[in-house]
Amino acid sequence: MNKNAIKVLFLLAKNRPNKMGKCTLKCRITYHKKRREFSTGQFINPNHWNNRHQYVEPPEPDNEFINTQLNLIRTKINQVFLWLQVNEAHFTVEDIYRLYKGGKTQRQYNVIEFFERYLERLKTLVGIDIRLVTWNKHMYVKNDLECFIKWKFKTNDFPLKKIESNFLNELEYYFKTQQKIQQVTINKKIQRFRKVIKMAVAENYLDQDPFHSYKPKRVKKEIVFLTKEELKALEEYDFVQPRLEYVRDLFIFSCYTGLPYSETMSLRPQHIQTSFDRQLWIFVKRKKTSDKLSIPLLPQALRLIKKYRIENNSIFPRISNQKVNSYLKEIADIVGIEKRITHHTARKTFATTILLGNNVPMEIVSKVLGHSSIGITEKYYGKILNTVISKSFSLLLEINNEERE
Repeated sequence: MNKNAIKVLFLLAKNRPNKMGKCTLKCRITYHKKRREFSTGQFINPNHWNNRHQYVEPPEPDNEFINTQLNLIRTKINQVFLWLQVNEAHFTVEDIYRLYKGGKTQRQYNVIEFFERYLERLKTLVGIDIRLVTWNKHMYVKNDLECFIKWKFKTNDFPLKKIESNFLNELEYYFKTQQKIQQVTINKKIQRFRKVIKMAVAENYLDQDPFHSYKPKRVKKEIVFLTKEELKALEEYDFVQPRLEYVRDLFIFSCYTGLPYSETMSLRPQHIQTSFDRQLWIFVKRKKTSDKLSIPLLPQALRLIKKYRIENNSIFPRISNQKVNSYLKEIADIVGIEKRITHHTARKTFATTILLGNNVPMEIVSKVLGHSSIGITEKYYGKILNTVISKSFSLLLEINNEERE
């Protein structure tokens, strides 16, 4: 049978005869190898049913009336099927039955089509719950999916209902072999796609979540930060080129405040206020999470604010993140730091060398960094904390040994 054709079959439920020995006559619709059965409301003697020719034979009472009813059912189902073929790009056997019963068909989306719908909704939240850069990241994933579908299925779109876990495995394979991107980036892209799928499941456009049986590969990412010695060498180095000196200062500032690049560039004089302890603090709202950050100003950071501060303007002159990271590679080579550092390394250095390295509790580290939960902080800095604990216990052992002697 043509997989795009419909088959309507009438059959007797012989295993459930009524008190009069008659069996209910059912109708079965088959489409795309999926079946939907329902009762026709007719009961006949099983001996009077011609299954091959699909009609009721005499001496069944009202056999002509019953055959007419069966023909009407078949005709109506075929009319529904033709209507769906003309008006719906994709539909299921359930849609055929639902429309036959006088209901409405459920809208069937394609993957890219539904993703675009998701993006339209997400865009209304820009400036309220999310930033434009977040919306752009989701749009890039949609573009990636378009390329994947063309590569894999040789078509511009793919039925949303046909997505299974294998679709996700093939998508991951495509990212690795065709786009040549790292697993950590792949996980981020698929994580954003998962939000779209969750919305489709919640709105009943998908019967089940294909992510239930999909397991992303874990990435063990080592935390890169500067040690006390490396940080001191960087602070004390005398750069000849002003551009390198400025980028070094930006990096050092974040090493003592934990501010990400975006918040550092947006820092203004009004964000620096005297707090309850009569000390200067930074009070800003983190753009990524919209959480408020409250950070006491250490002397090293305050010195850099005084060095670059411009009245009624940003504290630091504007420079792109790309240039900052490019110059930091050059700076690391000059100073002799054998690590691949970026501006974000400064934030890691603040958490590890400056805070945890000086026995600041994990709860405070989490709050100062603006993490949504302490679990996130422990996930990234748990090993570092173990190192601090080890050093503390080593010191304790030395003290105990001295007392015994």
